[in-house]
Amino acid sequence: MGIFRQTLRSRIERVQEAVVEARQAGHDYEAQLYGARLHDLLDLAARNDVDTSEWVDHTLMEFVTYQG
Repeated sequence: MGIFRQTLRSRIERVQEAVVEARQAGHDYEAQLYGARLHDLLDLAARNDVDTSEWVDHTLMEFVTYQG
């Protein structure tokens, strides 16, 4: 895996963890901000033809999408 893919995967994983932590703490606005960052990272991946389907918790994406 190239350095770009490794870095992108790491950032996506960290942002997903931050969304979960914010939700658990009851910080909905913070979770939405992290969700927006997650969408940005996924857009970046798509623009660079990086398949993130195995990296992303799709149930988390559904929550983020519907809350925004």
